[in-house]
Amino acid sequence: MDRCIVLVDAGYLLGAAASLLAGEPSRSRITVDHAALIQALRERAESDTERPLLRIYWFDGAPDRVPQPEHRRLRVMPRVTVRLGALTRSDGRWAQKGVDAAMHAELTELARNRACSDVVLVTGDGDLLPGMMAAKEHGVAVHLWAVQAADGDYNQSEDLVAEADERRVLDRAWITQAVRAKELTGVCAPPPAPRPEIAAILSAPLPESALAGAERSAEQPVHPPAPAAAENGASGRGPASKGVPTPKDLAALRAHGTQPVQHPATATLRWSSDKGWVDRPGVVAEPPEVASMPTLAQLTTAEQRWADREEDITTVGGDPYEVGQVFARRWISRLGDQGHLQRLSQMYPRIPHRIDGELLRYAARFGLLAHKDDQIDEHDRYAIRAGFWREIDVPAAAEQQAPTAD
Repeated sequence: MDRCIVLVDAGYLLGAAASLLAGEPSRSRITVDHAALIQALRERAESDTERPLLRIYWFDGAPDRVPQPEHRRLRVMPRVTVRLGALTRSDGRWAQKGVDAAMHAELTELARNRACSDVVLVTGDGDLLPGMMAAKEHGVAVHLWAVQAADGDYNQSEDLVAEADERRVLDRAWITQAVRAKELTGVCAPPPAPRPEIAAILSAPLPESALAGAERSAEQPVHPPAPAAAENGASGRGPASKGVPTPKDLAALRAHGTQPVQHPATATLRWSSDKGWVDRPGVVAEPPEVASMPTLAQLTTAEQRWADREEDITTVGGDPYEVGQVFARRWISRLGDQGHLQRLSQMYPRIPHRIDGELLRYAARFGLLAHKDDQIDEHDRYAIRAGFWREIDVPAAAEQQAPTAD
């Protein structure tokens, strides 16, 4: 068949690109426009081989072979097939398992069945040498592509280079069409500004149950009080094991008549729980107007559910902050009684437990549980809720500022 096929070792391609652009092979240091990358691979392959493209095979590792957000986007693109190996942790490092074997099997099978005349390999691993030799014996021309190495380092097996029929280098100019280095921020969400409403909560007298808990933890190491809290008189309280209030603290404070100040539109949530709100003995339960707030599932029709899933697969990137925004936008757009929105906005920073749990379950679809023993990382949880509250704040603030009819 006079057509070409591209086999991409994503670990090599993106790891080498990270080394080139960010100075280290960690893929977390780069952002990738996968649609632009696939298009660039297709155009380059058809130009180099002078053959039309049959298919691009994308080989990558994933925890328990569960597709991550990027894999979900890739596998619905035209002429793209995703093959996943396992991602395992050993001696503190993540390593792919089964990717080389899958590439070898695919390469030899395609050559044996004469599915193509030219194969482009984007890899540097010498383990693929037997597969390359077998493909050549079946009359397939093998093109080996390398990513430009950082600081003159060599990032491909010399045996692969010697065996290839053609060799090309994907230089920095080509790589930066679809890949760029991230700016280092040190945090996963924008750092919060000083929060007067949190300072007000911290300076309020704690209920007896909270003070008893503080006395029990007095012998344990504690964090110093937040500067904003100290300025508002919080340093006079007993020892505290937390720098910010928990949902339980907030509920108890409300039971004693203390209410937080209205929050600004750029506020960031600073506490969270995988289980959401949990009622405990002695803590006031949610009022009826809060318990009656509908969940997104209750507001979503079957047609909307299908469309949501399609959007999750093809559009949503899986960034924790973005996930919170998407969830909140859907909830707001389908909410019939906008009074719920106003009540929720006044509850900051607490999210009703049913909505909170649904938000975390939605976030889990995007691989945010990966590598963390089925627990969402604390910083990710902050970012998820920060995105949620950011979207809640915008319409709530607009409604408050809207002029009322005389």
